Amino acid sequence: MTQYIYLTVLLPLFGFLFNGIVGGRIKNEKIIGWIGSGTIGLSFLVAVSSFFQTLGLPAGDRKTIVTLFNWLHAGGLNINVSYQVDQLSLVMALIVTGVGFIIHVYSIGYMHGDKGFWRFFAYMNLFIFAMMNLVLGDNFVLLFLGWEGVGLCSYLLIGFWYDKKFEKGTTGDAAKKAFIVNRIGDFGFLLGMFLIYSTFGSLNFTEVFSRVDAYNVPASIFNFIALFLFVGAIGKSAQIPLFVWLPDAMAGPTPVSALIHAATMVTAGVYMVARCSIIFASAPAILTVIAIIGAFTAIFAASIGLVQNDIKKVLAYSTVSQLGYMFLAMGVGAFTSGIFHVMTHAFFKALLFLGAGSVIHSMHEEQDIQNYGGLKKYMPQTYFTFLIAALAISGIPPLSGFFSKDDILWNTFANGHIILWIIGAGTALLTAFYMFRLYFLIFEGKERFNLNKHPHESPKLMTIPLMVLAVLSAVGGFIGIPALFAGENGNLFESWLAPVFQKANTRLMVYGAHSGMEEITLMSITVIGAACAIYFARYVYLKNPQFALDTSRKFKGIYYLLLNKYFVDEIYDAAIVNPVKRGSERLLWKFTDVKIIDGAVNGTASLINYLSGKIRKIQTGVTQLYAMVMMIGLVIALFWIIMSL
Repeated sequence: MTQYIYLTVLLPLFGFLFNGIVGGRIKNEKIIGWIGSGTIGLSFLVAVSSFFQTLGLPAGDRKTIVTLFNWLHAGGLNINVSYQVDQLSLVMALIVTGVGFIIHVYSIGYMHGDKGFWRFFAYMNLFIFAMMNLVLGDNFVLLFLGWEGVGLCSYLLIGFWYDKKFEKGTTGDAAKKAFIVNRIGDFGFLLGMFLIYSTFGSLNFTEVFSRVDAYNVPASIFNFIALFLFVGAIGKSAQIPLFVWLPDAMAGPTPVSALIHAATMVTAGVYMVARCSIIFASAPAILTVIAIIGAFTAIFAASIGLVQNDIKKVLAYSTVSQLGYMFLAMGVGAFTSGIFHVMTHAFFKALLFLGAGSVIHSMHEEQDIQNYGGLKKYMPQTYFTFLIAALAISGIPPLSGFFSKDDILWNTFANGHIILWIIGAGTALLTAFYMFRLYFLIFEGKERFNLNKHPHESPKLMTIPLMVLAVLSAVGGFIGIPALFAGENGNLFESWLAPVFQKANTRLMVYGAHSGMEEITLMSITVIGAACAIYFARYVYLKNPQFALDTSRKFKGIYYLLLNKYFVDEIYDAAIVNPVKRGSERLLWKFTDVKIIDGAVNGTASLINYLSGKIRKIQTGVTQLYAMVMMIGLVIALFWIIMSL
């Protein structure tokens, strides 16, 4: 089935075209929903078949290029619409289509009765189409097509309820914010592509990566290429300082949040860095920058998540924090660990968002966790699956998040980044605390909601996807059991991806010699710390709620700072947005537009009007005047002729 991998791209495109063109005329939601979901499900089956076919090949022969047609040929630039099937692209394809299919099925129940039901599924299918181009494309141009495509789809889906208000305006404002902030990162990505082409003479992955060793390229060029590409990743994957769009993206429907935050858009930057690992390995200084930004993004976002009261905002800042973990892994050269966390995060974060959607659906769109409490008895399936996801993201063994987080932290420590390990371990404790703060305030304790809410369990179309994701969140990490415990088989996930990152790992030579006891000790520290954080959250929010109130009052300044997200949006507004608006108003509008452009147009019209007014006086209607003018003309003409002889 590897030769048919293009079907994983074309099937979502068919779903988009069908629902986009015909969906508005179809009254039956089931047809629209199952066409939209079925195309993604079939894509997943093709990806699974390709995976098993590739698995049966020798480790060195697992890369296949499937070319559909030539797209661009200009001078030395030759771009094909080709899809690369290898270990990395298959992992991403399985995540995107597998988790994407589950989210699509869930959406049939969640979006039931919405007036834009058909439009929603058209946009969701287009999103998967763009993401599959991104992860399967065998060149930077096709990757960039998908890169921009997911940006467009995020705009359409975040602003899906364009007439709905939220705390910062309308959902349209949130969509514009996401689109504009991503354009900043995309500009850096384009510069990186231009520099790659000017340096290596190609934008094809195979050609570029093979020429990294063959060409004598100065280290400064690698630094600039890696830096520009990482700027693109900062925007798409919401790292400091371009993370501000992602929390506002919560204004869209909850399945959109699950799709963007778990399986698709925000992981695009991580995938791109992993795909270009040999380039980043040739720029170790930029890798250090990536590790530092990732670590500080992780703990920065986690600290904000401690006090947020909107259920989706807590999960949004959790996503930013977990993305920081992934970039920490990339920055310390643990590319496999970063992709492993992409996979496990897709499982438990999709589950958390869909669980949050189930709660919001049950509570009639109420999103303030202070108005929940005691939902455990009303929503047993949502409660149980949400608990599994919370334990997984907290790094409690043997759930999936434990294996991927420990892998990142261990590689960070083993490669000599002790301070970054401390930041990562601290972030793990904060994650466990705020996730169980969320869990306890939603499902445990006394009921704090209005009695007319009548909470109830969601329909099976919504709870069955939760159960599937709960199973994946529970057992998905076993594919990446550390070699310390895996015996002869070793880490299966690492072995699978080893050929993709072999050149980068050889160039970095990152892995130091450390004892198994050292790894177990560090693992124990983080697990015990997470367990203590969970217990503390239970004490604060179940046993002694007054403690949380007293603490917030005692540390009012810090609490207010965290509640307002360090005032980053306000700082951006004061330092960038408002000056740009004022400058645009005064310089571009009132001066350039009104005085220069409009002035030139209106001035030309005024000049012509003035001249025509003067010339118009010649047309008096007096015959004698016309005869006199004709005679004068004839005399002048004769005089000119005579003088010319």
